[in-house]
Amino acid sequence: MNPKRLVIFTDGASQGNPGQSAIGAVIQDGQGRVISRISRRIGQATNNQAEYAAIIAALEEASRLGAEEVEVRADSELVVKQLNGRYRVKKATLRPLYQKVVRLIGSLEAFTITHIPRTQNREADRLANKALID
Repeated sequence: MNPKRLVIFTDGASQGNPGQSAIGAVIQDGQGRVISRISRRIGQATNNQAEYAAIIAALEEASRLGAEEVEVRADSELVVKQLNGRYRVKKATLRPLYQKVVRLIGSLEAFTITHIPRTQNREADRLANKALID
């Protein structure tokens, strides 16, 4: 399978801020079929670090799958606005994560990221929370 266009839903979860954290992502092809899921612990992190880690893991998987165009949908308003250039990345702990996402985006022909309500991100949220309790 070599999907050219992917839609990715991502979420990060943290028990405490910082605390034990996990990520979840659902990767769909252009027709909305799920082709990959990510659900794993990432150790100690803040919620925002977990949100970035989820996007990074999803973009790495998209690259492995041969994606050329990626649309990310996430419920973290801060991370979405930072990646869209509307907010500066002020926290030193987020800068390397932001820079890694930018590098991954650079290998794509097209990239968009959109903020969605948590209610539209249930599966990625479920995967992140599942990894916390497994």
